[in-house]
Amino acid sequence: MFIRRPPPSPRGGATDDWVTRMSDSSLFRFTRPALLVALALSLGACSGNVPSIGGLFSEDESPTESRNPEEIFADARGNLREGKPKTAAFLFDEVERLYPYSDVAKESMLMSSVASYEAKEYDKAVTAAERFIGFYPSDDQTAYARYIIAQSYYEQIVDVGRDQGMTIQARQALDELIARHPDSEYTKDAIIKRDLTIDQIAGKEMAVGRYYLKSGQYIGAINRFQTVAKDYDTTSHVEEALHRLVEANLALGLIDEAKSAAAVLGFNYPGSEWYEASYALLTGQNLTGGLSQDSWYKRMYRQVILGDWL
Repeated sequence: MFIRRPPPSPRGGATDDWVTRMSDSSLFRFTRPALLVALALSLGACSGNVPSIGGLFSEDESPTESRNPEEIFADARGNLREGKPKTAAFLFDEVERLYPYSDVAKESMLMSSVASYEAKEYDKAVTAAERFIGFYPSDDQTAYARYIIAQSYYEQIVDVGRDQGMTIQARQALDELIARHPDSEYTKDAIIKRDLTIDQIAGKEMAVGRYYLKSGQYIGAINRFQTVAKDYDTTSHVEEALHRLVEANLALGLIDEAKSAAAVLGFNYPGSEWYEASYALLTGQNLTGGLSQDSWYKRMYRQVILGDWL
């Protein structure tokens, strides 16, 4: 199962009673970052507890066209506080639609993204956040908008047995946030999540490689395990990948390659259970001798173990 981490605490802390109540609730113990809402509400242009005039479809509610942008915005914030994110997103969108040049239009665009995220309508959240960045590329809140985009993809990551398209998109969004806003308050959390997405992608490569190995498709297995060993060598999967390379190469009779992979594994992870398994495989077949001069593993051995990069 993919491990999720909570987001960082919101900047400056919100003062609304809603935030105090929510911080003590079970929602903040979930892995979904509910603090995004607390942060968003603290960033809003309007302050104070403004009661909602009713649900989105209430018969007593006046049409949005007849209300000023500040009233609609306040009502949207009230709905978000009350746990009605879909209604809130609709009202924030109404502010932008009806009063695109108002003082609260810009904030409504960003808040629409937050509300859509809370409603688990991640495509809408991403669209709204990207629209905000497109309109206000130099605004102070673009880092926050990119954080919402990354979170929206991150929340849709599935286990390694399924397609990892969302994991790749999450990684790309996190990379962009880290690169464009290295000093933002969201960067530390983004780095943690980025590392987890990389581990997840490597896990997918391992799952496919194991399937190929089990079904006797050794070349396909080697390609997958080699990708992990070369491109994801900082993940938790690299030890097993090197051991599986020993297995797959032995199955093909590629003795030098198998021994080279075992050498790299033993040098970097001498106490690993995977190295012990590889050592048992090689000694069980009484394999000795030099290493091939041209194999990829020989080059890896020279570079990683001997430090010879020429």
